[in-house]
Amino acid sequence: MRIEAGGWLLGAAAAGAGALWLWRHQDEVMTGRPVNEWTFTHMNLLMPTEDVRRGGDVFPLPRRPRPLEVTYGFEGREWSLAELHARTNTTSFVVLHGGEIVHESYPGCFAGDDVRFQMFSITKSVTSMLVGIALDEGAIKDVTEPVTVYCRRLVGSAFDGVTIEQLLDMSSGVGDLVEDHTVRDSLINRFAKATTGGGSLHDVVSSAKRSTEAGTQFSYSTIDTQVLGWVLESATGRSLAQYATERLWSRIGAEHDAYYWLTRGHPRTAIAGGSLNATARDMARLGLLMSRGGELNGQRILPEEWVTRSRGHRVPHLEIGALGPSGYPYYGYSNKWWTLGGERRPFTAVGIHGQYLYVDPDADVVIVKTSAWPTADDPSRDAESVTALQAVADHLQDDHR
Repeated sequence: MRIEAGGWLLGAAAAGAGALWLWRHQDEVMTGRPVNEWTFTHMNLLMPTEDVRRGGDVFPLPRRPRPLEVTYGFEGREWSLAELHARTNTTSFVVLHGGEIVHESYPGCFAGDDVRFQMFSITKSVTSMLVGIALDEGAIKDVTEPVTVYCRRLVGSAFDGVTIEQLLDMSSGVGDLVEDHTVRDSLINRFAKATTGGGSLHDVVSSAKRSTEAGTQFSYSTIDTQVLGWVLESATGRSLAQYATERLWSRIGAEHDAYYWLTRGHPRTAIAGGSLNATARDMARLGLLMSRGGELNGQRILPEEWVTRSRGHRVPHLEIGALGPSGYPYYGYSNKWWTLGGERRPFTAVGIHGQYLYVDPDADVVIVKTSAWPTADDPSRDAESVTALQAVADHLQDDHR
């Protein structure tokens, strides 16, 4: 009996230690391959959620599949789309041209046309869309207002004096100069641990220190977007999910409800910079809304000038090649969208682990790519993905001619 009891106690202790380790390292486990192919399609089983409800009628995306025999040049040779998907862990790939689905594939193990994917920082671009709507209807008065007009709890923090516009352009000057997921005690990792471990997001955000003068330097920051989400919720009197339902999702003709996952700690809140989950087709509808200047299905949803601003608004430190260590040299930034310049001026939403909502209005092309990279950031995979998306848009525009 003593031996059996001792064995049970040792087993229980080992199980307890394993559970404690898993709790402390859940972020790394959930986002590492191959587990992340499952977690990125099942966040609603792992975290509290709030639904973003679709409306009544579905906006049609006619399916007109055609061969998409595109190659792209990268690292001194030509690659196919099949090779792109294998090399960059693609889980879904939806291409619209002229508002029609010309290509759709789901290479991911748990992927499908009705599966809701974790969009990570594509959420930031959706938050920007919601801010544009709130400005248009007067809930937010002006982008030059200080954030503390709406978030009084941030008075006295490093965000005191920062404007809404500076948050939109990742130029608050608050927090780490580079958002680094590989540094254990970085601001973004403390934010992530508070999110999943039941801590206080407000404590993390209000503890952030000023690194540069506001409005002078680009510094990519999920914390900026979290504050912007709080501004939006305060201004509208709605949660992000409620406001997105009423002003956006119910109006784009979505096929499926989306959802935000929420913090484990109370008060539970959506992550304005990273917790939206939606199907690839419905994200393509959002891209089509941006491609068509804020109109869809004969109704104005987003101000046209907001879409124009999202393609770049000529701020020197946000121009392509000027973002510094917090951005890649082929990107500019504007309004929580990454700009790509060139004659057609495409722009894209980007999320860690390889999520893209690529919009090229002049070519009438929208591309959604979700992925399950083994790491949050990967300069090579990002450069390859963007090169491939541009090649697809070029091919479709040339083919249309």
